Amino acid sequence: MSSNDTTSAGTGDACTNCAPFHARREFLRTLAASAAGALLTLGASPAAARALDMRFTDASERRGDEASYPVPDADCATIDADNEVILVRYHNAVYAFALSCPHQNTALKWLKDEGRFQCPKHKSKYEPDGTFIEGRATRGMDRYVVRRDGAKVVVDLGKLIEQDKDGAGWSAAQVAVS
Repeated sequence: MSSNDTTSAGTGDACTNCAPFHARREFLRTLAASAAGALLTLGASPAAARALDMRFTDASERRGDEASYPVPDADCATIDADNEVILVRYHNAVYAFALSCPHQNTALKWLKDEGRFQCPKHKSKYEPDGTFIEGRATRGMDRYVVRRDGAKVVVDLGKLIEQDKDGAGWSAAQVAVS
């Protein structure tokens, strides 16, 4: 095992000896690299997805557990690494997702050529709206509760909805836009 290998001998658990600081920093570094190289676009189909935008942002306002963002003016993914949120406009709706795969919390990637999200660790696949396609995960991407406030989308960072525990809430966690 090399000095750079973070897998514990015999356990197979990644980063067993890492301090939480290093794990968070590596997660954000992986996220930034994944997002920059992979989350290039979102859209109505794989062909349309390849033609759209990926952006980085910070919340325009943060109050308690709520973060506000401008309503995206076109289909795209907007990454807020500080709040660990992916804001997606897709098919006339806006969604807010946790950055990590619901299976084992690995930073998700956008596969531009295939028009979908994928977990690099176990290859779980998701539609741009977070719907689970296939893989080891057992549910869609975790969604935050969102609401519209004028020209802003407000994300409740204290209310993360898991599709398998609250299917109706998960389906409702979106804001209609035109």
